[in-house]
Amino acid sequence: MYSSLKKTELINYKDLLIAWTSRIIRARYQQSILGGLWAILQPVATVLIFTVVFSYFLKVDTGNIPYIVFSYTAMVPWLFFSTSINEMVESIVSNMNLVSKIYFPREILVMSTLFARLVDFLIAFLLLIVLIIIYQIPVQLTSWLFLPILLLCQAFLALGIGFFVSALNAFYRDVKHVITLIMQLWLYATPIIYPISIVPESIKKIYLFNPMVGIIEGYRSVLLYQKIPDSSFIYSIVISVIILLLGYLFFKKVEMHFADII
Repeated sequence: MYSSLKKTELINYKDLLIAWTSRIIRARYQQSILGGLWAILQPVATVLIFTVVFSYFLKVDTGNIPYIVFSYTAMVPWLFFSTSINEMVESIVSNMNLVSKIYFPREILVMSTLFARLVDFLIAFLLLIVLIIIYQIPVQLTSWLFLPILLLCQAFLALGIGFFVSALNAFYRDVKHVITLIMQLWLYATPIIYPISIVPESIKKIYLFNPMVGIIEGYRSVLLYQKIPDSSFIYSIVISVIILLLGYLFFKKVEMHFADII
């Protein structure tokens, strides 16, 4: 009954969620010369550096897929994931005036941050489609039907972490610095700049408990190899749902103390 009441409450505040998401997007690009192009420039710059390093200095075997497409396919969802979490961690603290004065479901602040970054993901994804066309990567439309499932799983994972760290950051302000460090390390613990085939078999079972492994490999399977996501994606779905539920429960348990502490 509690969960149904909370669900109804969120539905009643859907207009606020949309308005706050729109506000974040406008604020990000309002005084920016390049505007939405920044959503493309960040992954492109990163991928170009990786392409030079891992194509000419430390060659990484990506099979028949050009390295620039191989890495960009993973970098786009990764940046959506990492930038969303880095911004969600401060979503409560940075809006302390609203939190302390006006009642509304506090999770809206976290969710709107994620949804605003989804716009950047979609813009960057357009360039990925261009790269697939330029490099003549075969397209299997039936496998592309899994893209919404991959994106939803990734959003669940990011949102669950976002609920947890944004609430925790309200009590301990150095959480944001810890999260920045964790995201930097997490990048290298995920098959973004290298293929999963180079991961030693002795640690692969443990490696798959990183939920971003199945998600990133899922994107590559669907977009580059015309296949459906493999069994590693099942780990990602289960872990992402668990993290979302635990993160949300923790957030709702402590949100009544936000106004007092902030």
